[in-house]
Amino acid sequence: MATINERQDEIIEDFSLFDDWMGKYEHLIEFGKSLPLLNKEHKIEENEVKGCQSKVWLHTEYKDGKIYFTADSNAIITKGIIGLLVHILSGQKPEEIINNELYFIDKIGLKEHLTPLRSNGMVSMVKQMKMYALGYKIKAS
Repeated sequence: MATINERQDEIIEDFSLFDDWMGKYEHLIEFGKSLPLLNKEHKIEENEVKGCQSKVWLHTEYKDGKIYFTADSNAIITKGIIGLLVHILSGQKPEEIINNELYFIDKIGLKEHLTPLRSNGMVSMVKQMKMYALGYKIKAS
């Protein structure tokens, strides 16, 4: 399985193929559409990411020492953002999620092309994923 940095580098490479932000937004939206569907029973308040303008649900499973994320959103750009994060962080060990810097966000220019509210939402998503990782790490030790 690819490491977090290998997945980030792959995304940076994918986004570098687009000359303008319209193409990058379309690619982001496609990423959201590629997310596996989140079961209805997981679209509950306790799975909602707080601090997001749109609704974002994040569900985790812990198997064989690794965390698997599934997610959904009611907004297409936000769904794309959580899709990228799920792609990068799902299937990784808690320590790797906690200790890894998500440099792809700056490298593809995502932060500066999002509204401040969406940017804050993305920070909340990352924070929530790292909190889950911390929780599983504590539980495992």
